[in-house]
Amino acid sequence: MSETPARPDAALRARAEIDLAALRANVRALRERAPGAALMAVVKADAYGHGAIPCARAAVEAGATWLGTATPQEALALRSAAAGLPDDVRIMCWLWTPGGPWREAVEARLDVSVSAPWALTEVVEAARAAGVPARVQLKADTGLGRNGCQPGADWDELVAAALRAEAEGLLRVTGLWSHFARADEPGHPSIAAQLTRFREMTAQAERQGLRPEVRHIANSPATLTLPDTHFDLVRPGIAMYGVSPSPEIGTPADFGLRPVMTLAASLALVKQVPGGHGVSYGHHYTTPGETTLGLVPLGYADGIPRHASSTGPVLVDGKWRTVAGRIAMDQFVVDLGGDRPGPGAEAVLFGPGDRGEPTAEDWAQAAGTIAYEIVTRIGSRVPRVYVNE
Repeated sequence: MSETPARPDAALRARAEIDLAALRANVRALRERAPGAALMAVVKADAYGHGAIPCARAAVEAGATWLGTATPQEALALRSAAAGLPDDVRIMCWLWTPGGPWREAVEARLDVSVSAPWALTEVVEAARAAGVPARVQLKADTGLGRNGCQPGADWDELVAAALRAEAEGLLRVTGLWSHFARADEPGHPSIAAQLTRFREMTAQAERQGLRPEVRHIANSPATLTLPDTHFDLVRPGIAMYGVSPSPEIGTPADFGLRPVMTLAASLALVKQVPGGHGVSYGHHYTTPGETTLGLVPLGYADGIPRHASSTGPVLVDGKWRTVAGRIAMDQFVVDLGGDRPGPGAEAVLFGPGDRGEPTAEDWAQAAGTIAYEIVTRIGSRVPRVYVNE
């Protein structure tokens, strides 16, 4: 990930401006939604494309006491001295495969997720080798059908095995957790069904003798709209970055959130062309008359979705433009309708919307995807420029 360039006055082909003040305000707003629960700031996938370490620091400054990642490598990077995070911040990672860096995770005091006996065996072996008890969180599959232990006999056996290892001093079960499948669909019956299943599975584990520090199931939409799911800890991800989990549950402004990333580029070329002029690969766009074209130096190699060809919105010279024709690997064209902004003029693909620019949700609609993907896929070739640090 590239951060602010050494020469802040240097011209940039493109940039993703990350407003850390907005992120801190979002974390505070989310904490107000769940005043009785601790907050885990999910910074997986390089903080959804925003930069894991700067965003983790900002979230902790705003009151997050936990950080969440998918992979152990992401978590270990946060625990390193270079990250500069307080030692008492808890860091959890949940996506493990056999042979993973269990011992390093144990020694780094990470909370590791376990969904199956093989994982429990590997973390116990790592704890024995390290001479340090592991911090383990057992994940229950309450209906998502992805990671997590199945209810019934499988869950009983996993809990019993964890209790045996705990009795030997090899681990501490710090949490019981799960994940919703459709919390972004208000009123969907699966939400109540999963919540009931989670309560049953945690109660079953506690009857067997487990005493977890935290129980948690609430993702971004549940944190925002389902207070009875908050338990001891909430895990907002996309909402922390000021993006709504779903248009169905509300806009960012509805929840007091502000988008954190603004993606912009400098026009590389402005030229006048005649009517009937084909534009980009396949000539899927032909100019309807004499006009001007602007070249935006961003493409699908930078994470701009090719599916938004001929539909993606861009603000240039105070006006919404639309991608003209195919988005290529490194660039795309907009029809400026005869206007002649100079080369280097700013083209804003998305941002908070304050200046009339499109938002990540607008690009999601144009590409037939979700806003999560729009911000997360912006590649490392685009420098992240942090403001309000």
